Amino acid sequence: MEKLKAYFIQAGFSEIDVEKITNVFHFKQFNKGDFFIKEGKITNQLAFIDEGSFQYYSLSKGEERTTYIALQNSFVASLLSYLREIPSRENIRALTKATLWIIDKKNVVKLQNEVPAFKEFYIGLIEWQICCIDKSKFDLLTLTADERYKKLMEEEPEILQQIPLQYIASMMGITQRHLSRLRKNIC
Repeated sequence: MEKLKAYFIQAGFSEIDVEKITNVFHFKQFNKGDFFIKEGKITNQLAFIDEGSFQYYSLSKGEERTTYIALQNSFVASLLSYLREIPSRENIRALTKATLWIIDKKNVVKLQNEVPAFKEFYIGLIEWQICCIDKSKFDLLTLTADERYKKLMEEEPEILQQIPLQYIASMMGITQRHLSRLRKNIC
């Protein structure tokens, strides 16, 4: 729980508010391959990644298409399902052994009413997630694979250091072979 508390302290919450906030989270361990959410299921949970990494993906014509990778010290959620209470269009699974601190939507609402600064934090978190999705979609449509890889190197180098190439290639919308050529030409 120390990382979760540190995250909220760094976000500017008082120690009293951090205790109120973190007390409504519950801890869950995941083995590699375990799902946080499966496509077609409805979720009412957000989670803070204490350890490990998670792959967001969907199946298209029997093939996995990675849309995002979430690393420790960040939040994970099937945002559309969580916000609209509709079946998820994506799977989110642990790429490694992982631990999460999970909060249910009812507790998010409760915290927004009990801790005034939490509402602002929550809105900022959701806005950040929406912006990341929009940026990723725009980059996929407008940048070349070479440009997307360079941008990933600059903005999220930890993904390149921690995540197997097959998932990075899928997230970039290219083959693993193409990614190997890109890496060879850039490095």
